[in-house]
Amino acid sequence: MSLLRKFRGPLLAALALSLAAQASKSWILSSFDLYEARAVFVRFFHIVHVRNTGVAFGLLSNLDPGWVNPLLVATTLFAVAGVLAYIHVLPARGPAPTGLGLILGGAIGNLIDRARLGYVVDFLDLHWNHHHWPAFNVADIGITAGIFLLMLDLLFWGKEEGRKGGAR
Repeated sequence: MSLLRKFRGPLLAALALSLAAQASKSWILSSFDLYEARAVFVRFFHIVHVRNTGVAFGLLSNLDPGWVNPLLVATTLFAVAGVLAYIHVLPARGPAPTGLGLILGGAIGNLIDRARLGYVVDFLDLHWNHHHWPAFNVADIGITAGIFLLMLDLLFWGKEEGRKGGAR
């Protein structure tokens, strides 16, 4: 299989997700004031403009952004390189290539924010009454879906590889 063909699906998934993430964040930045919230479903879902200066779920957000942002940008670039390397060695079967593409696109979508703004724009707020899940964005949804696809691949397609490998 040619290298271009192997990377085409994951890179298209990454491009589509990173574009969708940036478009949705651009809409939030132009349509919502910071901390402004609008109810979609009053007891379940709001759109709210928040800034995440930390990592997932706002962890590390209280630390000095002067050193945390460069560290997070470098870590994300390292992770992007790891995902690309894994796509290169991974057999092109099952949902793993698409999952890796979604993880890559989500990482790039959030990396653009961090490099350009110094924080990540989050805006999806799921809650039950006053019990809130930390706000997230479209890139985060892609990363989560990508991890789910990798788990499916490991559970179902990975078993086939294990059987083939054991029968040598």
